[in-house]
Amino acid sequence: MQKLKYLQGYPDQLVGQVSQLVEQGNLKRYLLRKYPEQHTIQSEKALYDYVIEIKNQYLRKSSPVSKVAYDGKIHMVNHALGMHSFVSRIHGNKLKAKNEIRVSTIFKQAPLPLLRMIVVHELAHIKEKDHNKAFYQLCCHMEPGYHQLELDARLLLTQLEIDGPLYN
Repeated sequence: MQKLKYLQGYPDQLVGQVSQLVEQGNLKRYLLRKYPEQHTIQSEKALYDYVIEIKNQYLRKSSPVSKVAYDGKIHMVNHALGMHSFVSRIHGNKLKAKNEIRVSTIFKQAPLPLLRMIVVHELAHIKEKDHNKAFYQLCCHMEPGYHQLELDARLLLTQLEIDGPLYN
């Protein structure tokens, strides 16, 4: 049985089911059946607009997001899928804060629900810095299927590692 590094911490029964999909060569088929199309948000401007739309819907009163970008270095360097950075700078007597969100370029060729899950995760960090109960409650408020989408993102990463891109 192949080690499924993206599924560490999940129940053995679930890991066994995914292992079976992998061994039978059916993981890609499973993902394509569930997510037949990749999203069309390819430019950083489109990604920024998408993030701001979600932010304005759920986190209207929170700090603004100054930059949103796809980043090809995230997955390799940080073992992450997205990053939220908060930078504070003193300008005279004022404290200026900037929120930046970076999304791994892996998600340029992903289904829209999985991109949304990453965006929701990074937006939740604006209000909750740590991965605690309040953080995950906020994620589930913004995306009710958050936990399933997180699992599916891990399945996508497994697919990428084993058999390459989901969409050709």
